[in-house]
Amino acid sequence: MSTEQTQKPYSFSFEDEWNDAPENGSEPPCTSETEDLPHYGPNELRVINGEDLSDMRLEPVRFCVEGLLPEGLSILGGAAKEGKSWLVLDLSIQVARGLPFWDIPTKRGDVLYLCLEDSLNRIQSRLNRVTDDPPENLFFSITAGTIAGGLCEQIRGFKQSHPDLTLVVVDTFQVVRGGSTEVSYAGDYTDVRQLKALAEELRIALLLVHHLRKQKDKDPLNMVSGTTGITGAADAVFILKRTKRESVNASLTCTGRDIEQRTLMLRFDQERCRWDCMSDNAGRPEKKLPKEMELFVSFLRERGAFNGSNTELAEQFNSYAGTSLSPKGLKQRMNQWRYDLEECGVFFDNRRSSGNRMVSAEYRQPKDSDASAVSDASSDGGNTCVPCVTCDPVPAP
Repeated sequence: MSTEQTQKPYSFSFEDEWNDAPENGSEPPCTSETEDLPHYGPNELRVINGEDLSDMRLEPVRFCVEGLLPEGLSILGGAAKEGKSWLVLDLSIQVARGLPFWDIPTKRGDVLYLCLEDSLNRIQSRLNRVTDDPPENLFFSITAGTIAGGLCEQIRGFKQSHPDLTLVVVDTFQVVRGGSTEVSYAGDYTDVRQLKALAEELRIALLLVHHLRKQKDKDPLNMVSGTTGITGAADAVFILKRTKRESVNASLTCTGRDIEQRTLMLRFDQERCRWDCMSDNAGRPEKKLPKEMELFVSFLRERGAFNGSNTELAEQFNSYAGTSLSPKGLKQRMNQWRYDLEECGVFFDNRRSSGNRMVSAEYRQPKDSDASAVSDASSDGGNTCVPCVTCDPVPAP
């Protein structure tokens, strides 16, 4: 067997060239892979063709609150005294503890809450009303610099001393903008872009609490105070709006680049001082692999590993599964379901070799699966069961 046939899959390294700064711990690039990579001058556009982009193993969007609050910059807008601060305090506590927020999983980590319109007395009073066990990894500050006066450096410094920082809340956005009264799209967009770049640099969720204008509008995003440069630069926007000023009921409109547009109906519990989610128009159905990818998991689990061309992989898989996928069709499905396949133990990488498109794939036993159950399923006549996915009969190879 040739060296190429026995080598393990390696991480595609074009993204290292793209970012010009590979992450610590990443695997060294393969020499044959990087020889053909372009080297850009300081004034040249860095471009990538569609085929290479499709094959890249890019990390999926990470969430602070699964499917709701992504890493990056988000805005929570609401009228004055609407209950925004109660909402973000509860959110901060749940993220610091790693507990579900409205029954939605959170990513546990340190939280920095900049409550810049409050006093320590008021924050203490709120905290004691919401919880009798404040988390030690939830930090408060009632002062901070402006965007032009050191805010980004302050947050960077906090991240250095607290590497597990997951969420930063700025309450409110207007305070860190400084004293300028000039309103312009360019100014709004620039301010938000600076904080967005910081959030991406530090890999955190940065939530800006902001006010709504008094004018009503059918589109909730148009009610955010300022120009559309604010909402246009944000990754996600949340609009909290009570049905009536004195009502305990409210809606939370959610929209963004990486989240599903949805509306949550909330009710404020005045004894617990918390917003409870009463309904969510975006259900969270269980995500299942399509039939072809279930069979692909079975194919790799039985085979163990594959090294060869896309055409050879498609031929062998079609022969095994009784399908008729083209090489491009199979690769497209593999790229589309890459991270779900990895949860089921299938890992693969695409590369070039002598001008040809090659693929290396292998099956690794999922850490949370029962090895004995897998073994039993594999020996059950013509029927096999794929860990992590629905059991289906698989044609014998």
